[in-house]
Amino acid sequence: MADTAVPHAREVYDLQGQEPAEAAFEAARARGRLHHAWLLTGPEGVGKATFAYRAARRLLGGLNDPRFGILGVDPEHPVVRQVAARSHPDLLVLEREGPDGKARRVIPVDDARRLGEFFSKSPASAPHRVAIVDAADDLNPNAANAILKTLEEPPPHGVLLMVSHAPGRLLPTIRSRCRRLAFQPLGVEATAAFVRARTEMNPEEALRLAHMAQGAPGRALQLAATNALSLDDAARELISGLPQVDESRALQLAESFRGGAGAAQFQLLFERLSDRVHSLAMDRAGQGIGPLDRWADAWETLQRLPREVEQLNLDRADALYTALGELRRAAQT
Repeated sequence: MADTAVPHAREVYDLQGQEPAEAAFEAARARGRLHHAWLLTGPEGVGKATFAYRAARRLLGGLNDPRFGILGVDPEHPVVRQVAARSHPDLLVLEREGPDGKARRVIPVDDARRLGEFFSKSPASAPHRVAIVDAADDLNPNAANAILKTLEEPPPHGVLLMVSHAPGRLLPTIRSRCRRLAFQPLGVEATAAFVRARTEMNPEEALRLAHMAQGAPGRALQLAATNALSLDDAARELISGLPQVDESRALQLAESFRGGAGAAQFQLLFERLSDRVHSLAMDRAGQGIGPLDRWADAWETLQRLPREVEQLNLDRADALYTALGELRRAAQT
């Protein structure tokens, strides 16, 4: 697996496959009918955060460069350099990454409260003040209420761009006060080509990643930057070997979950196990092979345990062995 650096959305200057969303936003901006709050919805990794930064650069005074699409701005433009350096006075970004550079579990309320003060001021050097929330799904309840207060009192020169992978989980009052822009997956073949153009993946590996990412290019690139393919292989081996479990392989996987990097490995393995259990259950249902209740229980466990591990700080290795126990029981039915 080749190492693949995944750039932050603030450092990405092109966007493929989302021309309808960009055209709708640009048309509203050009007509002077720009809504004060935009909810950018769609699966993770389809370009919502990239769009948010592209829109922000235009609103902050960046001149359009057609080489980079509808909302594209020349990467050498001063506005672009300020945004990339996180030094533009008229841009505020709320995200899980804390001041120390480490990812937090949520976006806390103190961060969200900064919006009120930020939008209370006039733009320092741009036509607008712009705030990006990446992602609104990460707001804790108090932070979501703080955002709502800002939405209820729209700033005269402010624009709020909120990324959401699961808008149904947001407060209805937040959704109702935003104009929604929907972003669609790029498609498996196009996503595979996207991965190949940016990595050293061969066609088979790129296509596997595209399927795993369900046609979301950003997600596929994130998977390419990890050992996603080897974890997918591990998930396949564990499922195909049931009801037996290779104890040495399970121990090896459990050991890989240690430390901060291990959290991502843990989440990804459970994702791959969940997808393979879902496919297996669908195949059995199509062939009239049952019962499927135990497989449904195993799938629910694979979905539930990562959330509980993160929320309650449970042991990842214990969670893996719990999941393997459920899978063994399902295979014995």
